[in-house]
Amino acid sequence: MNLSFERIRGDAVAFLDRTRKIGWIDVLVIAGVVGLTLGLVNLAGEWRSPHVPPKQFDLSPSALPLYTFYSLMRGLLAYVLSLAFTLVYGYWAAKDKLAQRLLIPLLDILQSIPVLGFLPGLVISLNAIFPSNTGLEIAAIIMIFTGQAWNMTFSFYHSLRSIPGDQREAAAVYRFSPWQTLKWVELPFSTMGLVWNSMMSMAGGWFFLMINEAFQLGDNDYRLPGLGSYMSFAQEKDDYAAMAYGVFAMILMIVLLDQFFWRPVVVWAQRFRVEEGGYQETMHSWFLEWLQRSKLVGAMTRTVRNLFSRKESPVARAPAGPNYHSGGLLVARGLFALLLGVLLYGTWQLVELLKNVPIEEWLSISFAGIVTLGRVLISTALGTLWALPAGLAIGLSPRLSRFFQPIVQVAASFPAPMVFPIVVVVMSAIGIDVNWFSIALMLMGTQWYILFNVIAGAMAIPADLKESSRSFNVRGMQRFWVLYAPSVFPYLVTGWVTAAGGAWNASIVSEYVKTKSREYIATGIGAKISVATAHANFSVMAASIVVMSAMVVLFNRLIWRRLYHIAEERYSLNK
Repeated sequence: MNLSFERIRGDAVAFLDRTRKIGWIDVLVIAGVVGLTLGLVNLAGEWRSPHVPPKQFDLSPSALPLYTFYSLMRGLLAYVLSLAFTLVYGYWAAKDKLAQRLLIPLLDILQSIPVLGFLPGLVISLNAIFPSNTGLEIAAIIMIFTGQAWNMTFSFYHSLRSIPGDQREAAAVYRFSPWQTLKWVELPFSTMGLVWNSMMSMAGGWFFLMINEAFQLGDNDYRLPGLGSYMSFAQEKDDYAAMAYGVFAMILMIVLLDQFFWRPVVVWAQRFRVEEGGYQETMHSWFLEWLQRSKLVGAMTRTVRNLFSRKESPVARAPAGPNYHSGGLLVARGLFALLLGVLLYGTWQLVELLKNVPIEEWLSISFAGIVTLGRVLISTALGTLWALPAGLAIGLSPRLSRFFQPIVQVAASFPAPMVFPIVVVVMSAIGIDVNWFSIALMLMGTQWYILFNVIAGAMAIPADLKESSRSFNVRGMQRFWVLYAPSVFPYLVTGWVTAAGGAWNASIVSEYVKTKSREYIATGIGAKISVATAHANFSVMAASIVVMSAMVVLFNRLIWRRLYHIAEERYSLNK
């Protein structure tokens, strides 16, 4: 006990000695921490207050900082939840072959179920459990989570399946435990794709911001203060000045989030590139360099590192036993049984809900699903035509990445449904039918999944392979087909899968658009779900979601799984 006390006191004295002379960067760090703490205290008060449906939103610019902070915190909390889900679910699916047969099809279904399929039941349930704003806040975070988690999980799962053979052999030779293998082999190899898919996840979460924060079901008003509800109310009032303020606030938030969070994370992730030599131009982040110059941050980092290094005994750091853990397998089997039970119960409840749906309605929904499938494939193909070359250019050039990363972040993160009414009015005025311009609306939300995955794949190409292509004078289109296309193909397939899932999800806002003067309804399953939700027809909504899920799983089994198999067998770095 005395020895532990002496160590703690020694760490405290060393920490105070390191931070005795702080600079202006440390003052800014302290100010930022204090400001964030005060903001979180304000947010906690908002959570505890009783929910009062807002009859009037403050549309003045002075209200935007607080509204923007609320939306940002919901997005970040949802991201933390998504990251935890990704690491657990992706690892489980990659390691447990029995559970994989259920987990991957289930993931296909979850990423394709529209947000309106989750939202009504979730909001009603949580609002009944928590009479204050807490229930609605949790519901909003979970709904943002449903727009973030799936592409991250797919990326992590397929990274675990594509780890180079020499790294697996090294882990086996040194007899790493499952934890050591995850820490030293699997997480580092997965980092690059996970970082870029995380950025895409944040963008996907913002896509449905207006729906999540400004949800209304019949006469019930569940709106929460935030940037999405601010924009929704500004559109209702046709307040174009307020809409412009909201757009500016959204862009500013995305740029600041990129510079203070994502750019440093991307630079940090470069250390996990798969390299065997070769020159690679270094990426930089001004904010990360500032933090590295901070005496306060440096002292805290060293203190935490020393604390964890003492907890890890020499035996734990030494080569451990075989890569097998019976306790973990037992837990996985228990979770699998629990998940299976939940699914069976949910299926029984769903069958009860679908009893009254006539056969004619099922046929109509199936036809609408086939039409939407065509739009999904067209939008995915159109997105690939420009996202593949653009992603390669950005990912292969640190200079272009430094310039375009904030621009891409803004474009991908901006909630496209905010401008859908304007786009619809313009396209309708020039004579384009709603069944065609809905493809353009769908494309606005799905093309970024492809772009971000291609960028991640291009950045992960080892420098020695690029130098070899230059040495053998492989140039132009030959270099594209010989080096670039095979290298990014596994990432491109992940982009296609997540883009298609996003397109199915986006169909609810691209096939049904309501302006002040009229409604634009396309033939499609997304429009079916939106109309059913507007009229509180839960049976038709559930039937549409069932048909959509069945079509997604069938297409993924027949097409995407085969492409994934090709990517793993022919184009992975471990082959």
